[in-house]
Amino acid sequence: MMWAVISAFWLQHAPVLSVLLPTFTAVLLLLIGDPSGLSAQGGAHDDARLRWRRRLSMASMLLGAFMAASLVWHASQGELLVYQLGEWPAPFGIVLVVDRLSALMVLLTYAVAVPAMWYATGGWDCRGRHFHALFQFQLMGLCGAFLTGDLFNLFVFFEVLLIASYVLLVHGQGKERFRMGVHYVVLNLAASGLFLIGLGMVYAATGTLNMADVALRVGQLTGDSALIARAAALVLLVVFGLKAAIVPLYFWLPATYASASAPVAALFAIMTKVGVYSIIRVHWGVFGVEAGEAALAAQGWLLPLALTTSVLGVLGALAAHSMARLVAYLTVSSVGTILAGVGLFTPATLSASLYYTLHSTVVIAGLFLLVELMASQRGEARDKLQPAVALREPLLLGLMMIFGAASAAGLPPLPGFLGKLMVLESSSGLPAQAWVWTVVLVVGFFSIVGLARAGVVVFWHVQPAQDGVGTSGTSLKLLSAVWAIMLMTVLMAVLASPIKRYTDAAAAQLADQALYVRAVLGPDRAGTPTMRPYDGVRPAPTVKPMEERP
Repeated sequence: MMWAVISAFWLQHAPVLSVLLPTFTAVLLLLIGDPSGLSAQGGAHDDARLRWRRRLSMASMLLGAFMAASLVWHASQGELLVYQLGEWPAPFGIVLVVDRLSALMVLLTYAVAVPAMWYATGGWDCRGRHFHALFQFQLMGLCGAFLTGDLFNLFVFFEVLLIASYVLLVHGQGKERFRMGVHYVVLNLAASGLFLIGLGMVYAATGTLNMADVALRVGQLTGDSALIARAAALVLLVVFGLKAAIVPLYFWLPATYASASAPVAALFAIMTKVGVYSIIRVHWGVFGVEAGEAALAAQGWLLPLALTTSVLGVLGALAAHSMARLVAYLTVSSVGTILAGVGLFTPATLSASLYYTLHSTVVIAGLFLLVELMASQRGEARDKLQPAVALREPLLLGLMMIFGAASAAGLPPLPGFLGKLMVLESSSGLPAQAWVWTVVLVVGFFSIVGLARAGVVVFWHVQPAQDGVGTSGTSLKLLSAVWAIMLMTVLMAVLASPIKRYTDAAAAQLADQALYVRAVLGPDRAGTPTMRPYDGVRPAPTVKPMEERP
């Protein structure tokens, strides 16, 4: 009886609880206090508080991961879960919506965050104040961004996760972190201002910011209102493109991610996917095939930008002078591959991109952690790609490096290979097939070359060790975080079939705009006979020639 009551309560309030859990955890962590860095007194009292902070943070994240898994299980049944904040019905109130896509992204967030936090408890959380609280606020912003059904609320959660990321980026201090932190803050503040402009244009054209309501109204716009809506879609593409780090807005990412501490960089692997998710949610769900004169406004831009991003990302990896920058450039390249599938605007290519998103995010996070493990044994050279002292554990770290490199490059039978194969197969028969196949295959080849170059420098170009240099080993706690990510990578390959069925269903659900509108606004508001699932074929354009417009 008690379990039934708990299950019913959880099912009713699951969306908001997924946001409140990290919020309340962060508040409790702040109440516990964090004297780190304030004094040298320390003592048993501070050690006890540190242990409690770590226990509370990890317990909250494990509970959050369990909740995210239950969201995925519920979403897999096909029913959308809508939570009306304050019991105000949409579009007048703010809603949180759990569908297959949002539930999957929340689970992916915890899949990266849990091992990153476990790694941080090996010592990184002591190098600055309030690390655990900031980490939880970051999770709050990420979960909120994935679950919100309101465009303005998406902006709010963007700001929450960005404010936390500003401080996490400079955690541990250092000249390079502060320098890149200034650039990172300025760029994101500019993007936030542009985000508000885009939202203002959407509201001016439709009179609402609820995603379902905008999707319902934008298809009825004509004339100048439709032009404003189309312009707003492109403005939002610029904003989300900066967050996702696509050409020409990717230049901030490599140096920023390379300067961050290893667990923070690992968590930031999911940050670019917030931009990718927003592009999918807005340009599929709002400005999709049923958007009338504003339909598929980003279609002519997204695919060329995605392919260019993938190419320039791998070229940056080839030219990288440090392992962290190499991994950061691979992050950019992977975003390009993901958005290539999104930019083809078919459910099959979107499904393939979602599978590849899972793989690339987890692998990139693991590589950031692995890079620091190797750098800690290379003396003053750290992660620079130059000759240095031999690693103390070359066999163990070498095998981990081979596994990570094979995963990132997409070698069989790992999920990177399966994801790229899905992208290639789903693009067969489309007009852009030749471009997609060429870029994906060439980028995969040069990824292997870049990672092989790094492995040769680190493991073969070695110098005699000096006293006290390169003699430290790697703790089991730090290794276990990377092993957990490697295990997840293997599971993605083993469970590729059920995962692909889920992503297929997620893509089909996202293409069914009428289903989303009915769930959020109710059947009375969604009675539009023109709505139909998108089959990948764009309708004939309805935009009037310039000379015929009023």
